[in-house]
Order: sequence, then structure tokens, then C-alpha cells
Amino acid sequence: MNYSPAKPVSKFDFNKIITRILLPTLILFTLMNCSDSDESSEELLGNWYELSDFEGVPRSDAVAFTIGGKAYVVTGYDGEDRLGDLWEYDPAANQWTQKADFPGVARTGAVGFGTDTKGYVGTGYDGSEKLSDFYEYDPATDIWTPIANFAGSARYGAVSFSIANKGYVGTGYDDNALKDFWEYDPATDIWTKITSLGGGKRTDAVAFVVNGKGYVCGGIDNGTYETDFWEFDPATHNWSEKRKITNYSDESYDNDYSTITGTNKVAFAINGYGYIATGGTGTTGTTVWAYDPVQDFWEEKTSLEASARISAVAFALHNTGYITTGRNGSYYFDDLWGFGPDAEVIELDKITGY
Repeated sequence: MNYSPAKPVSKFDFNKIITRILLPTLILFTLMNCSDSDESSEELLGNWYELSDFEGVPRSDAVAFTIGGKAYVVTGYDGEDRLGDLWEYDPAANQWTQKADFPGVARTGAVGFGTDTKGYVGTGYDGSEKLSDFYEYDPATDIWTPIANFAGSARYGAVSFSIANKGYVGTGYDDNALKDFWEYDPATDIWTKITSLGGGKRTDAVAFVVNGKGYVCGGIDNGTYETDFWEFDPATHNWSEKRKITNYSDESYDNDYSTITGTNKVAFAINGYGYIATGGTGTTGTTVWAYDPVQDFWEEKTSLEASARISAVAFALHNTGYITTGRNGSYYFDDLWGFGPDAEVIELDKITGY
């Protein structure tokens, strides 16, 4: 039997063979990477960018409020002294301007909220005493005015928010963790006790307002980080419990919810969503979560692209969220970061062709 010698494989034929072998693998690899990128992009929804540094000294444990499209940051602690200076942030100019000093004793752990025309700051701790005094700030005149003392017990580490030009203050610590809530009416200068927060007492929780309702979660009591989450209706003064901020169900949606819990976090609201960021459970953090009140569902967003921190302040202006100040150990911050909730940050895998 005659055998013909094997035909040599040309470089061209060899390349075709390699292509036939590797191309399906490359396509599969590409699809897998695209899938990973899609998942990453979903997790990375939202974009952080650095703005003009807060112009006061670096600090933690300050308070912030907004009035008429501008934000105000006041009080705090710089590692040596408690502070009472007030700074106004204009987002249009990306500029800070110092305003009249807070007239009360310098403090930390206070609360602040703003109405359409005025800002309010009170409670806190001056280094020896828990406080209940309260003050009103008028940006039109740059004048602070004492108002009726907070009608609850003197405390620090409370939460506050405003709805329809009324202020709400509750929880905190007065030698014991608290869950009582109080409404302040600027028209009458009267504090009225309302329905207490449901669930656990707490210190160093967070609060935000979405679509005319208040939300409170987080905080600590009895050495335990609270995982219950509550919605407040100002029309009825009733609280309704929402889904817990922990891995509570048998489903996968809340597997990572435990990173929402903690203390010394910050919160703000944009476009019908509430946001909780930074802080942590015995540590500093950068994580960011967005809450959809319609679906009662949380979604993780792009983490703060700055140093991890606790005890910062946050506010929202013109559909942008902002975080500034805070500390990490003995290091105190003065950087300012803006957050665009609808910006998508995508990191695409690069694939080299033939």
C-alpha cells in the first residue's frame, strides 16, 4: 500500500487551526467578562467627585442643615476643642463663606434641621454636660436667636429631620438610650411630644426624609447594633416598620444588608431615594446604600471614593448629595465630595484582538 506523505501545515493553515480552537474560548471569555462588567456596573451606579474643601478646620461630630439651596455646617470637634463656627456652602460657586458663630456653648453630638427659611441647632454635649438648648439661624440677617429649649431630656447622639416646616427630634442618649420623639413648630415656638419610635432605643442612628415621610434606622443600644427600620407619617404621627437592614429573610436580596447597620453614619435624600453612607460597626466605612420607599428595597451604590470615616456630615442640594468632615482615628477631615446618583461608572475589560 502506498502512503502519501503528510502535507506540511503552512503558517496560514496553522493560524486557521488555532483560530478555530481558540475563538470559541475567547468568545466565551468575552461574554463572561461582559457579564461581570454588567454586574459591576450595577453595583457601581453613582459617581463621586471631589469639590472645594470645607474651609473651617477639619472636624468630626458637626451638624449640617440646608436653607434655600445652600448648606450650613456648624459645631464639631477638631481633636482638641469643641467648635461653634458656622460655614455656608454655595454649590453654584463651589465656595464656602464663614457666617456668624453659633451662640450656644461649643458642642458635639448635636442635631440640626432646616425649614424653608431658617435653620435650627440644639442638644449635644459640651464635654461635661448633656444639653437641651436650641437656636434658630436666619440666613437673611446672619443672626442666631435662642428658641424654646428642647422639651425632652438633655441628650446627645439624637436624630432630626424636618417635614412641612416642622422639626422632629428623637432618640439619643441621656445616660440611657432613648426612643422618644418630639415635634417643633416654629410658628408657636412649642415642642410637642409625639408617638415614640417603634422598636429599639438607640444612639447615633441616622434619619432622612423622602416624599414627605421620615425614616430612621441604625444606631446602637445595649452593645447591639439596631437592625430595625422605621417610617414616620407626619399626618398621623404613626411609625411603620419596614424591612430590616440585615440578612433577615431566606431570600438573597438582603444578603449584604448587614453593612447598612452601624453608628456614626450619614444620610441624605435625592430624587425620591434615601441614602446612607460611611460609618460602620466599630470601624470606619465608605459604603453607600440607596433606599427605594416604593419597593421597600435597598441597593448598594458606589462607595465614597475618599478615606473611610465616621462622624461626618451630609446634605443634599439640587439633586446632588454631599459628604464632608468626619474622622478616622485621630485624623480629622475637611474634604468635600459630591455624589451624582444617576451617573454610571463602568470599568470595561480590554480584550486584545488578532
